[in-house]
This record gives sequence, C-alpha cells and structure tokens, in this order.
Amino acid sequence: MFLASSIIVAFALSGCQTIELSDVTGSLGEKSDRLERSAADSRRDLESARERFRANPKDADAALQYGGALRASGQRSQAVAVLEQAAIADPNNRALLAGYGRALADNGNFQQAFDVLSRAHSPDDPDWRILSAQGAVLDQLDRHDEARQYYVTALKIAPDEPTVLSNLGLSYVLSNNLAKAEETLRRALSRAETDPRVRANLALAVGLQGRMAEAESIVKVGLSDEQTRASVAYLKRLLSRRENAQASADKPSPRGSGRSD
Repeated sequence: MFLASSIIVAFALSGCQTIELSDVTGSLGEKSDRLERSAADSRRDLESARERFRANPKDADAALQYGGALRASGQRSQAVAVLEQAAIADPNNRALLAGYGRALADNGNFQQAFDVLSRAHSPDDPDWRILSAQGAVLDQLDRHDEARQYYVTALKIAPDEPTVLSNLGLSYVLSNNLAKAEETLRRALSRAETDPRVRANLALAVGLQGRMAEAESIVKVGLSDEQTRASVAYLKRLLSRRENAQASADKPSPRGSGRSD
C-alpha cells in the first residue's frame, strides 16, 4: 500500500461520482520523517516516549511525544486519551491543542478535531500547519469550499508549501475536479519530488482520469521493486472500487425502493 505515517489521515469520497476511499493520503501538517522508519525504530520510539511520559505525565512535551508515537504505531484511541488529559491539564498550550486535534482527526472525530484545532490557532499569530490541518478536517466533513479557503490562507503564509498544495489537490479530488487536482498536485510534486505521499496523490488523480500507465509510472519513482508492486496493486484496487461504485450508482433503483424526498 502507499507509504503512510501518523500524519496521514483518511479522506472519504462520497456520492455517485466517487467512492468511499479510506486511504487517500492527506497531511495534517506534521513532519514526515517517520515515513522511512522501520517497525523496530517505531517500537523503540514508543517505548522511550512511554517511559518519559510516565516519569512526568504533566510534561506537555512528553505528552506530545508519547501521543505522536502512539499515533505512529496505529494506537489512535490511546493517543487521543493521552493528549486529551494533557490538554485538560494545560488548556492554553497551543502546541498541545494542535497535537490533540490531529489525534482526534486520525481517530475519525472530525468535528471535535476542527473545534480543538480552532482553539489551537490564533489569528494574531497564524500557523499555516494548523490552517492546513483544519482544511483537511473540513474536507473530511464534505465542506470542500470552506476547506479550500483555509488552504489558500495557509499558502499566503507559506507560499508553495507542498504539503498544503497536496491537501488542496486532494480537496479537488474529493470534489471530482480531477483536472484541477492534477494541476495542483503536479505543482506540489515540483516542490517535493521525494515525498511519496505527494507522488501517490498525483498518481491517484491521474489514474482517476483513466491514464493508468502514467499513474503507475508516477507512483514507481523512488520505490523498491517490492514497494512498487504493492503501490501499483493498491492503486489499481482503489480505481477498481471507484469503477464498481459508479456502475452501482448508474443502475436503476428496484421498483418500489426509491426514497421519498
């Protein structure tokens, strides 16, 4: 499957033109240095963070580190619990609130995540990472036009930031504006050629337009043979699910089963 880390959140495509897609990659604005870490490294990180947190549960930095390590290991509910308690104890710590909001988004608590991220953000001292994360959450809530306003604001602070451009491109994917998605994601890739998330997102946008060979060539760059096979196979599964969903949506409803409006 596509390379992923704790910063990747699920986007759901809905409606007759798209499908439910649980693994479209979007960034919540954190560093991507976990992308290439091994499972053994992640376990060591988790153990170290747990020990530090248990030694001083009131240390906000320790809570953030532990929460991040839990998210990286897939323990999303536990990360929410740790960061929730830390945020209750230190409700004005913006970094803590930002981490808590991202953990909530990871866990699928999108409206709560948006509310917490809003508390983490200050218009007097705007943070493009939080703005981008808010946009990603709004996209999850199918509020795509609003989401793009947040991305645009983030890009005013950090022009051509590839993670924001990647999120913006995915927002267009979610709205089925695939030409605009491709244009935006190519712009992101030109500024982050080695980021596998951006490359995977562009491959998805291209593949959704029926250009599978080109999509495969995009996603292969920088991957080992094993990673390439897995990534291409996963991309094909995603596109097949879209085709199946469209076919189902195009079928006439059985007589008597229509909804009343």
